[in-house]
Amino acid sequence: MKFFVDTAEVSEIRSLAEAGLVDGVTTNPSLIAKSGRRMAEVIAEICAITPGPVSAEVTATDHDGMLAEGRFLRGIASNVAVKVPLTEAGLRTCRALSAEGTMVNVTLCFSAAQALLAAKAGATYVSPFVGRVDDAAGDGMDLVLQVVTIFRNYGFSTQVLTASVRHPVHFVQAAMIGSHAATMPLKVIKQLIKHPLTDVGLAQFLADAKKIPELV
Repeated sequence: MKFFVDTAEVSEIRSLAEAGLVDGVTTNPSLIAKSGRRMAEVIAEICAITPGPVSAEVTATDHDGMLAEGRFLRGIASNVAVKVPLTEAGLRTCRALSAEGTMVNVTLCFSAAQALLAAKAGATYVSPFVGRVDDAAGDGMDLVLQVVTIFRNYGFSTQVLTASVRHPVHFVQAAMIGSHAATMPLKVIKQLIKHPLTDVGLAQFLADAKKIPELV
């Protein structure tokens, strides 16, 4: 499964890229606003760090506005994936941009029916928000399972990009189900790395190493 990082902090992305832990990046207006920089500037810098898809979100809500913004965003770099909401206007925009050869990430997906519509509209990625579904007393991972199953049944090329990942369990379950990718904040990626038994084992190895001659 591909690792996407959900951030607009360039330093975080660069550090993860050096460790080989970035296959793509997802951003949104809220994340970019925290950086205090212009969207085009931030997206261009991120795209230069990773060759993978970098999702840049439109802020318009009407079709014409989304289409204009999407065309501007894709002009920043060849690996920009234009991010549109799962609304009627968003689906129309997805169809138009996809027909022009633009990668599109349809976001804010909360049902399998919505995901199917995004695939029909030619989306490159559809992003089911598992954490928010859980918050609303639903089952976010069951949603991912439904979407993955439907796409496999009918051979859709649209990839499932599991989003709103809150903890490592979400990530592992998404991988077991067959989600193509998952996007996570840095906090969750660090949780994936850490395990108390690793820390205990390393401490024991280091303690034992002091009892033997130096290697070099």
